[in-house]
Amino acid sequence: MAKKHKLHKELGLLDVLAISTGAMFSSGFFLLPGIASQQTGPSVFLAYLIAGFLIMPAMFSMAEISTALPRSGGAYFFLDRSLGPLMGTIGGLGTYFALLFKTAFAIIGIGAYAAIFWDIPIKTVAVAATLVFMFFNLVGAKKTSRLQNFLVLFLLLVLGLFIFNGLYQVFFAEGFDTPQYKKHFRPFFTNGIEGLITTAGFVFVSYLGLTKIASVAEEIKNPERNIPLGMLLSLVITTLIYVLGIFVMVAFIEPSNLAFDLAPAATAVKKIFNWMPGELGTYIMVGAAMAAFASTGNAGLLSSSRYPFAMGRDKILPKKFSNVGKRGSPVTAILLTTLLIILFIFILSEEGIAKMASTFQLLIFILINFSVIVFRKSNIESYDPGYKSPLYPWMQIAGIIFSLILVAYMGLPALLFAGFIILAAFLWYRYYVREKVQREGAIFHWFALLGKYQYPELEQEFMTILKEKGLRQGDPFDQTVMRARITYIKRDMEFKELVNMVSELFSTEMHVSKELLINEFHTITSIEPALIIPEVSILYAKDENIDHPSLHIILSQKGINKPVRKKNILSEDFIKVFFFLVNPAKEARQQLRMLSRLVDIVERSDFVNDIMNLISHRKIKEYLLYTERYITVQIKQNTTQFELIGKQLKDVKLPPDVLVALIERDCMSFAPHGDTVINENDMLTIIGEPESIAKLYELYMH
Repeated sequence: MAKKHKLHKELGLLDVLAISTGAMFSSGFFLLPGIASQQTGPSVFLAYLIAGFLIMPAMFSMAEISTALPRSGGAYFFLDRSLGPLMGTIGGLGTYFALLFKTAFAIIGIGAYAAIFWDIPIKTVAVAATLVFMFFNLVGAKKTSRLQNFLVLFLLLVLGLFIFNGLYQVFFAEGFDTPQYKKHFRPFFTNGIEGLITTAGFVFVSYLGLTKIASVAEEIKNPERNIPLGMLLSLVITTLIYVLGIFVMVAFIEPSNLAFDLAPAATAVKKIFNWMPGELGTYIMVGAAMAAFASTGNAGLLSSSRYPFAMGRDKILPKKFSNVGKRGSPVTAILLTTLLIILFIFILSEEGIAKMASTFQLLIFILINFSVIVFRKSNIESYDPGYKSPLYPWMQIAGIIFSLILVAYMGLPALLFAGFIILAAFLWYRYYVREKVQREGAIFHWFALLGKYQYPELEQEFMTILKEKGLRQGDPFDQTVMRARITYIKRDMEFKELVNMVSELFSTEMHVSKELLINEFHTITSIEPALIIPEVSILYAKDENIDHPSLHIILSQKGINKPVRKKNILSEDFIKVFFFLVNPAKEARQQLRMLSRLVDIVERSDFVNDIMNLISHRKIKEYLLYTERYITVQIKQNTTQFELIGKQLKDVKLPPDVLVALIERDCMSFAPHGDTVINENDMLTIIGEPESIAKLYELYMH
């Protein structure tokens, strides 16, 4: 992927939590509770609990796909790669507009709460706030996330104090049995169960921010851990605050007043924070509301702008939307998103925005849940999620059913609008996209048994993503390289003879069929087209009788003539470096991750010359293990690192930002402590910042 179309990985777990949580706390807490209570009365807080429960299948599905395919564009990218470009176009444009509505709704809230104290036009304030968020987004995702972290932290502190004070007064200071509280909860269901379900669908928009994080997955460090953990923590925190906070609002505000209150939190806080001097309590809550709307607006502009960026990169939209500026931000996509948000601020009503956003997002969630089933059924080995949805496929089926039920209660106008977006997206695909994009989704792999055509380049793309994600914790790549057999071939040799020789050695060592290995090594796989470096070949095999990975490296000074396939063109190449990797059949995806790591290594500048000029097996293995963030150093005689023998680890002078994370000794690995004594032949795995690791590489490797 071209650098100018690629985003930087800058966001950690705290950023994920802040973006996801901040994207939910705005209108859902500070604006919607009063409007929502019109449909169900005091039971409105239960509608929020139901909505939080109903979004869980979509959250689990989104988390799974995001860890397998951490790419910008969220739902668009997932639907495109699972169901094909048509559904990707519909889902991408629809989700983009749903996020724009949600973001516009939140930013209007900034103006609404500002108007409590100042006589200023609500929409003028909203437009000004949008321009401020645009500036932060243009300077980069990391700077945007810092603003987000501050806003969310302040918001959570205030809401925590609000809930604690409110619950204390209701249950301890005065008691829930007092008449003033009882009458606020009677009748509990003003429109029965139907009213409760309708309200749950209406407030569902309050949780849409939960899945926004998927649209910035490409910019998240360690996505396999940070995305699912961040989303789950965010949902738990948000649901608790919604349910408890709105319960407090119901307890302190007359039902007839609550139904028409556009600032219920500010109304309730006057009674809850009455121990504060003057209007201080109101000022604090209004400040929290402003922070909430700002965090949702900021996160909304950040995440929604990645949709035109991703669609531009895939030619669904004009290519200019995928351009990245000097600061690593998709400038054109951000400017378009800002313009549309300002347009919606001026032309749409608050309730209309909420229903439109909820309806289309429910339709997208149906497709996302179905996409997980498609990816699993496609049997694409390079679809390798670091997190798998629990209770598959029942979780996904339940999510589809729940969403269909809620859609039915959203009303005809919202459904007509969703239909309009679908029709517009279809026409855009028909007359703009179809002639530019020659790509099909994973669903064709699922239906391959029925005679449909697969799209082989999809597996190659997934392999590229797998390479970028890197190894997973616990993958035995280091151990496999350290145990690797290295053979130098100095004479002329045919490729078939080489495969026969290597298969014979593996067969003897692993007690597996030689013929099976030969057939596997001769098969042209998705690794070959992904490997664009000449004079290198990576071959692999797997079998259920193999109990651990094993690697055999062949170095041929003259080169061995081998058939290769690059970009669907069959030709021949003289290969100087061969990697033969065998794995247990049950660890097929682990094998692909290790193969992807090998591809990453051989794409280093001057790889072939470097490895052919190394004179010892140890140097070859150390070269293969080196990365910018860790090295593996073996303690040997007559080397620079020999001076470490006999020293306790705490006495070894290393840069302050590195750590000896693992020592391998006598085929056993353990985490060392300060008193651990370094012995000859110990293998030290050292991790740290790239600059310090580079210095250690120069010291110990050269």
